[in-house]
Amino acid sequence: MTAAVTDIVDTDRYPLTAPGSPGWVAAVESVRAELAVDGCSVLRDFVAAEHREALRTECAGLADRAYYEEQTVNVYNTAPDADLPDWHPGRRTTVRGNAFVAREDIPAEHLIHRLYTDELFQRFLAECLGLERIHPLEDPLAGLVVNIVNPGKEHPWHFDTNEFAVSMLTQQPRGGGVFEYCPHIRSAESENFADVGAVISGDGGDRVRALPLRPGDLQLFHGRYALHRVSAVEGDVARHSAIFAYSDRPGVVGTAERTRQLFGRVTDAHGTTARTDDLLD
Repeated sequence: MTAAVTDIVDTDRYPLTAPGSPGWVAAVESVRAELAVDGCSVLRDFVAAEHREALRTECAGLADRAYYEEQTVNVYNTAPDADLPDWHPGRRTTVRGNAFVAREDIPAEHLIHRLYTDELFQRFLAECLGLERIHPLEDPLAGLVVNIVNPGKEHPWHFDTNEFAVSMLTQQPRGGGVFEYCPHIRSAESENFADVGAVISGDGGDRVRALPLRPGDLQLFHGRYALHRVSAVEGDVARHSAIFAYSDRPGVVGTAERTRQLFGRVTDAHGTTARTDDLLD
C-alpha cells in the first residue's frame, strides 16, 4: 500500500490498494473494453471528493509557471512543407493557445506528482492498457505537465506522439473547453488523410465525439490514432488538466525540437526518441 493512492484515490470505488481483487479486475476490464471500442475510457470521480479542491488549488497555483507562446501549428505539429498538395491536412494550420507547466516546476509534494510516481497507480494503468509495465518518462520537462487553456484560447486538433495518454481535469471552465475526439481515425498503417482533412475543415459529422469531463476524472486515451482537441474556453475561468506521460519503454525523453516548442527550453537530456511507426508526428 502506498501513501499516494491511499491519500488521493477513491479506493472504495477503485481499489488500487488491492491488486487482483474483484474490484480491481472489474475496473481494469471495463477500461480495456472501452479502449477497444472507443479508444478512450474515463474513470469517473477517480480522485476522492475531499481532495478535489486541493487538486484544483495546487494546479491553479502553478499557472504562472507555464510557458505561454501562441504558435501556428498543423495537426501533426510538423514544420510547414510547401511541397504538400493543397488538399493535404498538413497544409491546414491554426493557432495553438494552450500552455504547459513543466514537470520540474511541479513540486514533488503536489497531489498529481505523488500520483504520477506511485507504483500502484502505474501498475493499475499498465494492466488497463494491456502492458506488462509502464515507465515514467525520464524527460525532466514533459514527464508530468499541467495543461493551461485560458479563456478565449483552445488546444486545436492534433495527434499525440505517445500511443496512449493519461490525463485528469483539475479545473473546469464556466463554458467551452470541451474535449472532442475522433477515435481510430488513423492507424499505424494508414494516415487516412481524407477523413482527417474533413474533420479539421468542420465536416467531421458523427465521427466527432464530445466528452464531458469533471475535475477528478481520470482519462485514458489512445491519442496516437485519434484526432482530438479542446475547444475554445468561454467565460472567465481557465481550463486546467494534468497530463501523466508514461511509455512502455524506459529512458524515453522528448525530441529537442518538440520540447522547445512546448516549453521554450531544452535540457541536456533531450535528443531524438525513436518512433514505433512511420506516421507523421
